[in-house]
Amino acid sequence: MDDTVYNELNRPPRELVEAFREILKEYSPSCLVTDARRRVGAIGGLLPVRPHHKVVGPALTVELAVDDLVDCMPVLARAQAGDVIVVACRGSWETAMWGGLMSTLSKKAGVAAGVVDGAIRDVDEIRDLDFPVWYHGTVPRASPTAVHDRTEPVRVNVPVVVRGQVISPGDLLVADENGIAVVPPDLAPEVLEGTRRQVEKERVIREKIDSGASVAQLLAEFGHL
Repeated sequence: MDDTVYNELNRPPRELVEAFREILKEYSPSCLVTDARRRVGAIGGLLPVRPHHKVVGPALTVELAVDDLVDCMPVLARAQAGDVIVVACRGSWETAMWGGLMSTLSKKAGVAAGVVDGAIRDVDEIRDLDFPVWYHGTVPRASPTAVHDRTEPVRVNVPVVVRGQVISPGDLLVADENGIAVVPPDLAPEVLEGTRRQVEKERVIREKIDSGASVAQLLAEFGHL
């Protein structure tokens, strides 16, 4: 990894984020957004601490070296209310890179959620806090560098890769128990409109199913379900 980098985060307009939050009222918002993006930008395989958690927010990205994981808690000083902190550590299970204290501080700061492509710990505490975290696995081992107050090297607000999907700082993330949908800000207005159309389409399909429509009838009208 290159030397430590701390870039500023350019966040999408607040009204755009709020418009996406309206989608959280629907079933499976990450699926709706991914459908609107024609299957692009989906992340699977990360578990939510609580299945009912649904969040939308801009990504504040953190890249860590898998062979030199360090305490990333200082990034909280750069977070704003509504951010989703993304910690990319390439699926490492050796060391927990998020825990109860990070969740407590994040919740106090108004952070929307954490996404950790690696291990976390203190899951029971995080669950009791009702703070949304998506994670790759668990391990009780804290980072040895955290014990010694090391916080370098770390790269903040750079493009990262999570489960094969690139997340750029400021991308809108829509997360639920199905996974995470990634929306670049320049595509967000178009994706929002597409998502709203998908919501309406599924509403109509459900009504037709309740009215007794057959699979053949639905496929003839909608092409696919």
